[in-house]
Amino acid sequence: KPNMNKESFRTMEFNRTPDQRFDNLLDYPFQPHYLQVDDTEGGELRIHYLDEGPADGEVVLLLHGQPAWSYLYRHMIPPLVAAGCRVIAPDLVGFGRSDKPTRVEDYTYARHVAWMSDWLVQLDLSDITVFLQDWGSLIGLRLVAAFPERFARVVLANGGLPAGPIPEEFAGPVREAYKTLPVVKAVDLDACFRGTYEGGPPGVPGFLYWRKFCAEGAEILRPGDAIDCIGEASSLADDEKEAFNAPYPDESYAQGARRFPSLVPLFADEPEVAENKVAWRVLKEFNKPFMLAFADDDPVTASMAQPFLDSVPGCRDVEHRTIGPAGHFLQQDQPEQCVQAILDLTQWNRPV
Repeated sequence: KPNMNKESFRTMEFNRTPDQRFDNLLDYPFQPHYLQVDDTEGGELRIHYLDEGPADGEVVLLLHGQPAWSYLYRHMIPPLVAAGCRVIAPDLVGFGRSDKPTRVEDYTYARHVAWMSDWLVQLDLSDITVFLQDWGSLIGLRLVAAFPERFARVVLANGGLPAGPIPEEFAGPVREAYKTLPVVKAVDLDACFRGTYEGGPPGVPGFLYWRKFCAEGAEILRPGDAIDCIGEASSLADDEKEAFNAPYPDESYAQGARRFPSLVPLFADEPEVAENKVAWRVLKEFNKPFMLAFADDDPVTASMAQPFLDSVPGCRDVEHRTIGPAGHFLQQDQPEQCVQAILDLTQWNRPV
């Protein structure tokens, strides 16, 4: 008999947030939809998504990031539907109403791409206009590169596709500095991203504080509080914070939110660097409309726009714009401007 250990038969365990946690959320009247995807361990995970508007409308796909979920798009969906669009907004695995694996090790960048690829193919979406922000871009741009024939237009807002951006000569010192970083409080995160936090070694990228906060912090990771702290131009009301927190009854539901920052491939030897470089090669040939719509006050992604302007042919002749006043979660701060960016791009190459 072959030598098989218990790990060979391990079933991916997950939590499923009780439905009643989503009852009567402020400004979130949408009906849930679900698809089952291969969990890569021989089982299945359930992905939740919103599907609003006419079935034959122009498909607009909205991908959220960490630690948000589709609730972030609640103010963008109605005006897009009013414009005749079919609006689809999924919750990534580990977020919102989607299933949440309980082991932090079950979350990998490759699996997130595989899960959303399975979901996309099952829905058989095409001629898609996609709006990407934060981790929505790290996963979404991989989807664009894997299925370019399905995507007609891209709006990239406060996101990117890192492939080991920290130079090798700095990798060692940065890793050593990371070991000594304090685990900051949520209220200090904005200062960390802006380089004004004085409680740690100088010159450390602010994102590393966020990585450590999520990976090692004893403070309960409440998405509503984190969203309210990271460079926001407008504060969340208490009922909005509670709505963002609704999918996570306790910390066992938040492993995906904890894990995501550690999966960003900052160093050349981290997983998915090679795969992201392959995706970049596809994007450098992507000549469909590609709009940059970054916020005017996002300390997290301010430097990520230029590589797309330099390398993606679809960026040429597109009227890019700055969303503001807005912070990292610009969908929360300026939903109307985000909607207008999408609608403007859908008209970009149409005959009058």
